Amino acid sequence: MSSTVRTVDMVWDLGVVIDSGLSKTDQVSAICRAAYYQLRQLRTVTRCLTPEATKITVQAFISCRLNYCNALLNGIADELLRQLQSVQNAAARLVAGSRTSDHITPVLRRLHWLPARRRIEFKLALLIYKSLNGSTPRYLSDDCQLVSDVGHHRLRSSDVSTCVVPRTHTGFGDRAFQAAGPRLWNSLPASLHQSDTTVNQFKKLLKTHLFIWDCGALVTVAFTVPCKNISTTTTTTVWLVHKWWWRGTYSWCIFSV
Repeated sequence: MSSTVRTVDMVWDLGVVIDSGLSKTDQVSAICRAAYYQLRQLRTVTRCLTPEATKITVQAFISCRLNYCNALLNGIADELLRQLQSVQNAAARLVAGSRTSDHITPVLRRLHWLPARRRIEFKLALLIYKSLNGSTPRYLSDDCQLVSDVGHHRLRSSDVSTCVVPRTHTGFGDRAFQAAGPRLWNSLPASLHQSDTTVNQFKKLLKTHLFIWDCGALVTVAFTVPCKNISTTTTTTVWLVHKWWWRGTYSWCIFSV
């Protein structure tokens, strides 16, 4: 008894388009096509909405499409990233009411939206954090091993939460989760590797790091200052002072942790 297996160049799986070459071209095209359709529909609706309602609506219909399974887009071609960024730029202009000729970077900074590339890195780093803390399925957590948990020789990297990065020999191997994830995790500052950080704290610190790092050269200084809260008990707050170069001037921003 024989059967014929028919091959196809593209399949859908849980809303993700997988092409035969794993280039993610069809997936990006599907995202952009659906997002631009929603933007055209929203353009007439937002005239009757407040700015805050417009932002929430755009985030519900557009940002969720850009964020859905976007960790799979790690390592895609720059041209595909530009297409995703164009969608986000159009959504930001709709929220801010800016013109097409206006520069989009200040608009994204004012909305505190991460660019498309940083959104992918954010999701990938969050998956690594959850894998190291046992919040992901076994098939993901097995690909994230700390240097301190493997080998018999103690290394200097064992003192920090550094992940083992497997060797790869192809471009597809570099894009794989077990290689790209640990590599991105090791590039994050040590303040994001703390094991006692909650998920919400990690997401806040990670977004701040990616957002400011994307603005230009970044210099970070950390210091502690004592303060008293409402219950009159003395606590210590860590302040991160970020200084970065942007458009010919130095800017300072202070974040409390």
